[in-house]
Amino acid sequence: MDLKRNQITVGELLDDPRSRAVVQKKLPSVLKHPLVGASRTVTLEQMLSFATAYLPQKKVDDLMDSLRNC
Repeated sequence: MDLKRNQITVGELLDDPRSRAVVQKKLPSVLKHPLVGASRTVTLEQMLSFATAYLPQKKVDDLMDSLRNC
């Protein structure tokens, strides 16, 4: 998937069935979070800067590899 140099929005990722399935598989609790709707305009780059404070780097790297390959 073209992640647009990490400038793709969370909304675009969630609207695509392939990337949504990756997020569901790798981070299932994210889709149930009450702020997921409000984060639709956040870029992947912005989300990653936030996520690395809460997730191990290996998990972030695994998610990114899966998104690039879906």
